[in-house]
Amino acid sequence: MGDTTTRNRTYPACSEDDDAGERSPASEEQVLYYEGCPGCVMDRKKERSTGTPYMEFFYVGVTTFASALPISSLYPFLYFMIEDMRVAKNEQDIGFYAGFLGASYMIGRCFASLFWGVVADRIGRKPIIAFSMFTVVIFNTLFGLSVKYWMAITTRLLLGSLNGMLAPIKAYSVEVCRPEHHALGLSVVSTGWGIGLVAGPAIGGYLAQPAKQYPNLFSEKSIFGRFPYFLPCLIISLVALAVLISCIWLPETLHMHKNLEREVEMVDGSTAAPHREAPHKEKSIYKNWPLMSAILAYCVFTLNDTAYSEILSLWAVSDRKYGGLSLPSKDVGQILAVSGAGLLMYQLFMYRHVHRYLGSIISSRIAAALSIPLIAAFPFMTHLSGTRLGLAIYFAAAIKGALATTILTGTCILQNSAVSQSQRGAANGISTTAMSLFKAIAPAGAGVLFSWAQKRQHAAFFPGDQMIFLILNIVEVIGLVMTFKPFLTVPKQHESK
Repeated sequence: MGDTTTRNRTYPACSEDDDAGERSPASEEQVLYYEGCPGCVMDRKKERSTGTPYMEFFYVGVTTFASALPISSLYPFLYFMIEDMRVAKNEQDIGFYAGFLGASYMIGRCFASLFWGVVADRIGRKPIIAFSMFTVVIFNTLFGLSVKYWMAITTRLLLGSLNGMLAPIKAYSVEVCRPEHHALGLSVVSTGWGIGLVAGPAIGGYLAQPAKQYPNLFSEKSIFGRFPYFLPCLIISLVALAVLISCIWLPETLHMHKNLEREVEMVDGSTAAPHREAPHKEKSIYKNWPLMSAILAYCVFTLNDTAYSEILSLWAVSDRKYGGLSLPSKDVGQILAVSGAGLLMYQLFMYRHVHRYLGSIISSRIAAALSIPLIAAFPFMTHLSGTRLGLAIYFAAAIKGALATTILTGTCILQNSAVSQSQRGAANGISTTAMSLFKAIAPAGAGVLFSWAQKRQHAAFFPGDQMIFLILNIVEVIGLVMTFKPFLTVPKQHESK
């Protein structure tokens, strides 16, 4: 320890099962905390408080929400944006160009996520989170001002590559709480992310092309008339700015001293290893198969969910002669907003009980199995109209969102349980890199698939709209198979579930 003894303080470590006035043998230990280390400050806070850290979870939720908004806000107006840019030669080619624009964000994030995860393990979670919010403010605003296809692609690419928040925020969500709250912490990330992916399209659907939608409020000669997709991007950038300012009060969780395994001093002066959490054996993160198998399963489900989000938006606004629903962008945004409200209720009141009784693996398997018949039902909604169509698509979108969140949260818990804190940022960086690659493939592939399907709408074998959802189901089945042994290897604490 050397001269560190004058810069450290000891605090009593109390077992959460201790009664007032009585102490278990473990509570006779005193834990040495490093003065000035934010990780030790957070550990001390967790040691003293056994309750749920609602304030920290609130920061996690709103930060994740703000980061997710720009990802999906373009989906309701993407079709019309490509049409206005006049890069597609005909109507059937719009989906092709829309797919690559939707993929550009994830391509940027794919190349940079591992870097941001490693940096977060070195300098802390908070600086990366704050910088990521700053990039959303700048580049999402510039995207709203794009009038050329190349400018839209470039700003989305930069936004994805410089927004490195997802990897550190996942690590952060489990580091601000005790182990019994880890599932809730990661579900807060999933909830914030899911609501952002739903509120984003609502903002995009209601606020895009304001001069056309609300001619009494916005003039064609105003900035919102000349840049018809600027208003939703501006609103999202203002939300990100507010979250960036709130990051001032965000506590850091990373240990900032060389010896991350704190020494424990017994009352009699002897030393022992920390009693609260056995450290993971440090080994090459790439040889950690429980981590890698969970990441691969997570990526396959992410591919399905991202492709579904883009296909749903394109399918809903496309003409009925191509197997779509002929809905305006406002209605698509409203459908996704209602789905997001249902997702919020599910996460707040139901998911923790689902996870408690079924565990991460079983709940993911059941959710994947239930998603298959639900996805298969979508193309048959073209035979409905009016109230029956509205009820069907609202219900199906809400249930699909809840099932997807159950799967992604469960596999994310498995990832974070497989590594120690010193590797958690890098592990989530690898996960985000791989996930971003699949999310980049998903919209591009979905756009190409959608354009191809529209040209074979009258085929005898699985006409266009049915073929789209059949391929989505094939991906879902592959993901379901990957949740079973021998492919999936789980951490010991999850073996019973």
